[in-house]
Formats: sequence, structure tokens, C-alpha cells
Amino acid sequence: MAEPKVLDVRALIPAARHQKIFETYDNLGVGESFVLVNDHDPKPLYYQFDYEHKGAFSWRYLEQGPEVWRVEIGRTKSSPAGA
Repeated sequence: MAEPKVLDVRALIPAARHQKIFETYDNLGVGESFVLVNDHDPKPLYYQFDYEHKGAFSWRYLEQGPEVWRVEIGRTKSSPAGA
């Protein structure tokens, strides 16, 4: 099984981070995942995923600060059309 892709958004301006994260998620196949690397707890991002992709994603903290957060985000099933 291949290692998940790593998406390090720390160098991106904050306004561009969510767009890049959701583009990466949208390109996943069912059962695939990526590791998000961030400079703060991405808890608000979790709530956005839960709203837009409820039941179709997984979220697992691999590292929780204080300087780096790493979260494995996966696609567990296809999201509803338009989500």
C-alpha cells in the first residue's frame, strides 16, 4: 500500500490554504488519503469538511503541535453531487 501524499500548507498564505486542501481532497479516490501539515490545529477545517462532506471523509491526527500539526484526511466514499 502506498504512503499517502503529504500536503504542507505552512508556506501558503492563509487565504489559499483551504482551497488547496479541498482541491487535494477532491482529487482523491475512495479509500485514498493525504497528510495535511499545518502550523496550527486545523479544527475549523474539520468542521468545514463535516459540513461539506459529511460521512464521506476520515480525519486522524498524527501529530498535535505545539509547532506542527499533521492530520491524515481520507475519502471514505463519494461525496454527494454538488458537495
